[in-house]
Amino acid sequence: MQFGVFSLMGYREPGTPTTRIFEEAAEQTRLADALGYDVAWFAEHHFSNYCVCPSPLMMVAHCAATTQTIRLGTAVVVVPLYAPARLLAEIGMADAISGGRLILGIGSGYQPYEFDRFEVDLTQSKSMTEEFMDMYDLAFTQETFSFDGEHYKLPNTHISARPANRKPEVWIAGDSPINHRIAARRGYVPMFTGRFNGPDYLRSMRETIEASWVAEDLDPSQIPLGIQRFMCVVNTRKEAIDYADNARHQMRHAANLRRREEVMDGAMLVETPTANEPPIEEIVDNLLIGDCETIAEKLVAEINAGNPSHMMFQFQVGSSGHHKALESIEKFQSDIKPMVEKELGPLDQLNEWHVQR
Repeated sequence: MQFGVFSLMGYREPGTPTTRIFEEAAEQTRLADALGYDVAWFAEHHFSNYCVCPSPLMMVAHCAATTQTIRLGTAVVVVPLYAPARLLAEIGMADAISGGRLILGIGSGYQPYEFDRFEVDLTQSKSMTEEFMDMYDLAFTQETFSFDGEHYKLPNTHISARPANRKPEVWIAGDSPINHRIAARRGYVPMFTGRFNGPDYLRSMRETIEASWVAEDLDPSQIPLGIQRFMCVVNTRKEAIDYADNARHQMRHAANLRRREEVMDGAMLVETPTANEPPIEEIVDNLLIGDCETIAEKLVAEINAGNPSHMMFQFQVGSSGHHKALESIEKFQSDIKPMVEKELGPLDQLNEWHVQR
């Protein structure tokens, strides 16, 4: 089992400098590299304070220069928002620059606010994404290729920016069975976010994904799976509530953007509650928030429920603070992970053990 850090790179306070957001994400990545995390993940969104990173591949290229061994992942490239030939070239370049450390996380997108401004039809996003992946398979397995699809057409073309060794492995995000079926058919790693929820939700999502594997006549016990979770080491209940409030802030924006219910005040999204969201105390209890012992206990329950092969943690969210994120990144490796291993055994053997069980 492996662990990663996830950077959304949003902000909550008006006027927060973009340069600071990128610098903090890069510093957290360098620390994660030094501490032995497996992957650093970078998000993509557009046109608001929800996320200021329009290109996770640019973050991969930037962080490749200042890290040594950590793999660098996109979580995710929103495929339909790109010209496919350019995206293929940038994937090849990012992997070459990073020495083969790129993990290509893809998604079909979910925010109408973004798609409207790129003049792309959101209702076509899933078929566009799968068609692009057909091009991806051709681009880096053949010297030249041509393509004639429903959405994309390309004359005989050579993508000159080539991956370091072989085409990067692909992970696909989302809670849609359509994407799960794509993952099962193509050998991709599915990944999803646990949102506000606790172990029961992770177990339910695991079962949903397993159903797609069964539908494709595949063994559901062999699913590789990535799960994204919030995490913060705190000393007091007030600190826990403050971090949970920032997580709720992010999830409210995501829900409103998904439903085309976003309200903008200049550059800032206006935070509005969503239907049926849990009370803040329940959010604290559901998420990986607390002292090291509490987080370790929660994490054991989540691993048992979701049986992931990888978990990525968002340590900084909203205005929760860079230094608190650095502290939590360090404490996970020094304190929390050993406690989890004491309960479950060596984590590098954990997913294999769960499969056999």
